[in-house]
This record gives sequence, C-alpha cells and structure tokens, in this order.
Amino acid sequence: MKLVIMTKSTFFVEEDKILASLFDEGMDNLHLFKPGSSPMYSERLLTLLPKDFYKKITVHEHYYLNNEYRLGGIHIDNPADIAPKGFKGQLGRTCSDLSMLRQMKKESNYVFLKNIFDCMEFPEEKSNFNLNQLEDAAKAGLIDKKVYALGGMSLERIRIAKALGFGGVVICGDLWNRFDIHNQIDFKELIGHFQRLRKATN
Repeated sequence: MKLVIMTKSTFFVEEDKILASLFDEGMDNLHLFKPGSSPMYSERLLTLLPKDFYKKITVHEHYYLNNEYRLGGIHIDNPADIAPKGFKGQLGRTCSDLSMLRQMKKESNYVFLKNIFDCMEFPEEKSNFNLNQLEDAAKAGLIDKKVYALGGMSLERIRIAKALGFGGVVICGDLWNRFDIHNQIDFKELIGHFQRLRKATN
C-alpha cells in the first residue's frame, strides 16, 4: 500500500528541515499542496530541499514547477479542470464522487478519493461516504490499487483503507498535528509517527 504525505496547506519556518528528514526516513511520495499561495513560496521551499528528492514530489497548482524542477508529476484537485496541453508525465486527480471515479481512473495514473472521513485540517470538509457505500464501491471494482483514500486518514484508519482495497492512503493532519509550528523546533515526535505510518502501510 502506498503512503502519500501531503504538506500542510500553509508554509512554516521548519518545513524544509522536516521534509528533508522525512525523505531521509524513507518518504517517497510527497504532495506539495499549498492552495491559493504564490508560486514564489513553493519555489523557495523546493530550492531548500536536496535535488535528489525532487522526483518524489508531486505538485498541486503552479504546474510549471514540475518541468522547472523535474518533479515527479502534477495533481489536479478540481474535477472540472483538464491537464495542461501536451502534458506527458505522471498525473493524479482528486475525486469526491463515486459516480465519477471510473472515468477519473481512465484519465490519470491514480485518483485520490476525497472526504473518506472528516478532514483534520479543514473542519468544514466532512465525510462524503458511509462504510456501506465504500464497501459497495469496492465490490463493484471502483476502489482498487489506483485509488488512494484521502480525508481524515490516520494511523488507526489505515487498516480500514486496506480492508476496502485502497491502493494507498494520503496522510496530512494526522502527521502535521504532531508538530506545533508556533512553539516547537524539535520534530522527533512527528518523525516517530511517520515511521509508524510506514510500518502500517507496508
């Protein structure tokens, strides 16, 4: 099962150090997700990271960064958006509607099925599904290795995603909540939690 780490939606001081440490610990799939931010800040963050890790980073928005920094691909969050003209690399999409999932899988390398549980970072984003609906989608072959669970995913919920047949989980709040960006500089607890997440997804 793939373990995808999504960045916190805002930039913070220790971010490049934490991301570099996570890569050193074996993170191989990072999604740079900073909605509504200036591309200048994403560029700055990328320049602070070792170039060896660029191919493990997927960018949301500001797709030109993918070519400029030779990243691992792009991810389209809005189901209505289309891929940039002539784009040939790794492409992911986000979907929150089971009826669109089959088509989305055809149009991309993988799909994040969003709002599986209530989102930890954005409290207004509530779960879209109950367990029965997800089980039915799995039986119908909609949920498979190309579909990753997004929304409220945590260490404890990985086993649910595994049982449903998801190909991966997207972790955000469950990891970043272990570091107080305003008061902490020691991120050992966050790294320890990442190691537990890796073990659970193996």
